[in-house]
Amino acid sequence: MDSNIKFIDCGVVAPKGFSASGIHCGLRKSKSKKDLALIFSKDGRECTAAAVYTQNKVYGAPIAVTREHLQNGIAKAVICNSGIANTCAPDGLEKANLMCKLTADILGIGENDIIVASTGVIGSVLPIEPIQNGLPELKSALGDTKESGEDAAIAIMTTDTRKKEYAVEFILDGKPARIGLIAKGSGMIEPNMATMLSFITTDVDISPEMLQAALTDVICDTFNMVSVDGDTSTNDMVSIMASGLCGNKKIIEKNTENYNIFKNALYIICEKVSRAIAFDGEGATKLLECKILNANTKQDAKKLAKSVIKSSLVKTMMFGADANSGRILCALGYSGIDFELEKTDIKFKSATGEIEVCKNGCIMKIDETKAKEILSQEIIEIIIDMQTGQENATAWGCDLSYEYVRINGDYRS
Repeated sequence: MDSNIKFIDCGVVAPKGFSASGIHCGLRKSKSKKDLALIFSKDGRECTAAAVYTQNKVYGAPIAVTREHLQNGIAKAVICNSGIANTCAPDGLEKANLMCKLTADILGIGENDIIVASTGVIGSVLPIEPIQNGLPELKSALGDTKESGEDAAIAIMTTDTRKKEYAVEFILDGKPARIGLIAKGSGMIEPNMATMLSFITTDVDISPEMLQAALTDVICDTFNMVSVDGDTSTNDMVSIMASGLCGNKKIIEKNTENYNIFKNALYIICEKVSRAIAFDGEGATKLLECKILNANTKQDAKKLAKSVIKSSLVKTMMFGADANSGRILCALGYSGIDFELEKTDIKFKSATGEIEVCKNGCIMKIDETKAKEILSQEIIEIIIDMQTGQENATAWGCDLSYEYVRINGDYRS
């Protein structure tokens, strides 16, 4: 990792100018589960903002509303509920707009200054009363403490087993700059965009155009390289707000030193959460990292890596710690990418060591006991050297266990 960048123990409230909160308002049956989150630019400060959305043609009402609001590249707050996705409901747009109006009224800002998001069960009607009744508490709970940010991170979770909350600090024009992030995502993860939901804050001074450019580029190599189950959610969104309070010279051009420093820091924090999402896949017992080395093009490397990480047979073999490398070759073969099998090498690697399982396209006789030990660890690397070019890519996924079927078999209950 770049020595200029360090992780700090916080989330979206780490950058200057942001507060957050999370409460239980009554959307979820269990009173112990928070279900409403708020991120607010202190004193209603205008932030530059950008977002990327799901590519699913069926998308939630909050996506449509947020897309409209961010046309001017400005935002001041994020409101998000969990439990109900507000997708494919007859009054979805009405409810999403009403969430914005109610939030705007209590914060004293404009409706168009709000990013709105929902996650949960698709098709259920979103009751607005719990949200309306909970907003005064949500506002009063706003704070810039680690606990306040953590409350927001927990409130956006659904089937997640771990909160996903990170922050990095780096130097820009001699001044400390920060990026903070919370995310949720465990199942229905094949982003083609971002993750199910991710909200990012920064105090870097940057134009909306450069913020959008950096976010879009970073997502291609991070969130877009995650697959838990191959299902693209209807509500996927990643948004970012920049308060500009760092004090750096405003970033208004691509490929300048400051732009590249910011983009690199954004990449590092997004890569961190991408791994966390894959590791927290529904029913997952292992994090899988597929590294494609020396492919002909970057696009080839990405497609090959995703093909392997998405394979149900690869996922199940990893769950059973069975070094059946023929499944890896099979997944490469149906990726749609032309490659030279006779040059392809495959290794498995984990904390206990590594083992070569395929050389020049031929499956090798291996020490099955050693292979079993390597594949029984929590984090496993699948390293595939194509030996035909110079381009590399990494995709993240997880194994497929009995628990995934149980979770999704009774998700609505």
